Amino acid sequence: MKRIFMAAVAVAATIGMASAQDDPHLWLEEVEGEEALDWVRSQNDRSLAELEGDPRFDALYQEALSILNSDARLPLGQIHNGQIYNFWQDEAHVRGIWRRADVNSYRAGSPNWETVLDFDGLAETEGENWIRGGLACLSPTYRHCMVEVSHGGKDAGVWREFDTETKEFVAGGFEMPEAKSTVAWIDEDTLLVGTDWGEGSLTDSGYARTLRIWRRGDDLSDATAFYAGVGTDVGVFPSVEHDGDDIHLFAQRAVTFFETEYHYASSIGGEQRLLPFPPNTDLSGVLDGRAIVSLRENWTHDDASYVQGSVIAYDLNSGESELVFAANERQSVEALRLGKSNIIIQYLDDVSGKAMRLTRDGKSDWRVSDINLPANGVVEVVSSGGGTDDALFSYESMTSPEALYFVTAENGVKKIMETPAFYDATGVVVEQRFATSSDGTKVPYFVMGQDSVLKQGNAPTIQYGYGGFLASILPVYYDEPSRPQHGALSGLMWVKRGGVMVLSNIRGGSEYGPRWHEAALKENRQRSFDDFIAISEDLIETGVTSPEKLGIIGRSNGGLLMGAMLTQRPELYSAIDIGVPLFDMKRYNKLLAGASWMGEYGNPDIPEEWAYISQYSPYQNLKADQSYPEVFFYTSTKDDRVHPGHARKAAARMSELGYDFLYYENIEGGHGGTANQDQLAYRTALEYVYFVRKLMGEDE
Repeated sequence: MKRIFMAAVAVAATIGMASAQDDPHLWLEEVEGEEALDWVRSQNDRSLAELEGDPRFDALYQEALSILNSDARLPLGQIHNGQIYNFWQDEAHVRGIWRRADVNSYRAGSPNWETVLDFDGLAETEGENWIRGGLACLSPTYRHCMVEVSHGGKDAGVWREFDTETKEFVAGGFEMPEAKSTVAWIDEDTLLVGTDWGEGSLTDSGYARTLRIWRRGDDLSDATAFYAGVGTDVGVFPSVEHDGDDIHLFAQRAVTFFETEYHYASSIGGEQRLLPFPPNTDLSGVLDGRAIVSLRENWTHDDASYVQGSVIAYDLNSGESELVFAANERQSVEALRLGKSNIIIQYLDDVSGKAMRLTRDGKSDWRVSDINLPANGVVEVVSSGGGTDDALFSYESMTSPEALYFVTAENGVKKIMETPAFYDATGVVVEQRFATSSDGTKVPYFVMGQDSVLKQGNAPTIQYGYGGFLASILPVYYDEPSRPQHGALSGLMWVKRGGVMVLSNIRGGSEYGPRWHEAALKENRQRSFDDFIAISEDLIETGVTSPEKLGIIGRSNGGLLMGAMLTQRPELYSAIDIGVPLFDMKRYNKLLAGASWMGEYGNPDIPEEWAYISQYSPYQNLKADQSYPEVFFYTSTKDDRVHPGHARKAAARMSELGYDFLYYENIEGGHGGTANQDQLAYRTALEYVYFVRKLMGEDE
């Protein structure tokens, strides 16, 4: 058996080397190359003429705009120093505004907004295509901030100091040139910074390898060393926790995408020490001198054993650890937030959202009190901390509009805002079902459709999937802009037209905690694909749909999933929407941030690992004379996370093999694929008109 495996490794390595050396489409990896952009424009012209030319496109576009630019969306924000800070985009604020309101008016449901920073005005004044990026402010006063803006939505951005009291950028303040930088405040005159310091300062993944302490008045180049990792790390990232009057400094050395070392110092000049956590650990903050962490693997410390999925408090002075919460096999800790004096945990129980508050009784015991929010939906902690134990939570389901709840320190729950319905969901039902994967694992999925449509059966159906990086796919009403295929948008644009929407909770996510993710890592990636296939087959076997009416959709890692479905089971589908995808897995680690994901997929440069990656890498597995449907690819020229070359080369290879396809590349927009709500509405309309044409026929 071992000889057979090693022979397969040798063959796979040879094939992989040949495909990389002889790839006729490598020129499409030159992002801004004139020839490559000419190819992009020609594909855009051809595909957009067809999709926009459909008589249903304009209606779909207006429907998407009506939701994405609606003033009725909840103004979700975070509490800081008695104010609620919120970022808002609508038709009048395409790039968005950063604004605030006092907690009392917000809690009363009538926030008196005050604009802090207008990004549309900033872009116009400075003549730059600025898109809002990251934000780092000094707690608890929240006056001193570092604001990031990027050109066209790239991951790399420019950081500048901003004063929330004067509402102006600070003249002569901290400023950092364009790079993939990270920053944390130590005090009002000192930052802990990771950035591009010049040759040799970045990791192979393109992130900062070193952290430095930067004092006000000094040049960035004169910042003093704090910690350095090595080139093969994903990156080294700063974290500073303000715990009362104490300051805790952390250098988070990401050895792989999921494995992190935490190097700790109790002061700027203090001695650094490596904390004893296992590699798969997430730090959420410091409370009363205790680092609060969640474990994604088992850990034994000082004769105590903790199982993966547990939350632990670790005393940074004594080194003692204690159990805060242990999730069972049906649960998953999704978010861990620290208030002024206690901890809030947002978790899933059979993919249903719940929340609790935990308070230490002074004797290493943690008292649990449930937060009584609505059941059978998605619960999310929106804000905690900011100098208070009050918190904000949202609740929604695929058919229930998002509602915002103010939760007091004593767990008093009050609904303060709710969005109106974006469409009439009368008769629309959501069901949770389970499919059996190839290895016998029960895999949950959600089905949304009009009751009459589900009863009739054989309906046009879109199945969404992701399956990676610990990302849970939840049945929300209004999803984050990067993947607007759930809830209201799909309800209005698809379900009300007689379609069915399906969300797949396949392995690779964290719907059932770290074990659900680990089950599909590296050599086990096929399990994620098999889970998705099992749901597709279950939809067909139970009469929900048929291969002639089944389409699938995914983006980024979900785009890789779509590529695997295209090459492994094309006969199951009549439409495949592949967004900002990973596709050439032989070269993914050499393109932009790709090297940072080897903890998820493996290293294709190692023959033993390419042996299993090569089995599913879509680019290498595209073949002639297959039953491929007409695929829709989309990407963004400005995506500096997943290289647009993946989508470009996939389309070019399809063309080379004689297959029809559609292609759209936005010239800006970053990894989200769009730079503002209007662009997002446009792309969403393209996707749905594609599905309408393929699954509902020429006439609606």
